[in-house]
Amino acid sequence: MPSPILVIACGALANEIQALKRLNHWQHLHLQCMDASLHNRPEQITERLREKIRAQRAHYQQIFIGYADCGTGGALDRMLLEESLEGQIHRLPGAHCYEFYAGHREFAELQEAELGTFYLTDFLVRHFQYLVIELLQLEQHPELQPTFFAGYHKLVYLSQTHDRSLLRQAKKAAQRLDLEFVQVHSGYGLLEIELKEQLGRVDESQKHVRLLA
Repeated sequence: MPSPILVIACGALANEIQALKRLNHWQHLHLQCMDASLHNRPEQITERLREKIRAQRAHYQQIFIGYADCGTGGALDRMLLEESLEGQIHRLPGAHCYEFYAGHREFAELQEAELGTFYLTDFLVRHFQYLVIELLQLEQHPELQPTFFAGYHKLVYLSQTHDRSLLRQAKKAAQRLDLEFVQVHSGYGLLEIELKEQLGRVDESQKHVRLLA
């Protein structure tokens, strides 16, 4: 069994990473999640991750960060360089989860097709009522909806799974916001690819060490 690798991830990715762990039999992947609500306070993400890295680095030779830039404006990457272990601590690619789910080129095409696009993932569909309706207080103040969503014309549901219930909920969300609905099935996208590559690096590194021993 390879040495464990720790993935410190946004709580919004917990279900997806656990699903990939089961599908790929990654028994040596250990997952710790940060509160998904930090996306509402991106200025806190970097230092919270720094604290987590420092608390865990004595227990793991390899740490991977399950965040994209996520609104930190490059601060996350600067911190990861400062906190690097023997090798660089890698993170998920791109600016946010929509980009690493869809893929760089595909997301750019979606943006080019319609700049005024509101995106949902499986996680955001599940928590749409709380994260959008309740946090924006749209039930109490429906007059705010045209202000918040004035620049949006389309809702794109980037689905990770083929779930009819989530699809129905996503369509209702588009109706609730009075937006055109489009589903794009992205699957796990670059999340799966990056995790496989990171775990592959660890396996190859440990094989090399065993050959030298």
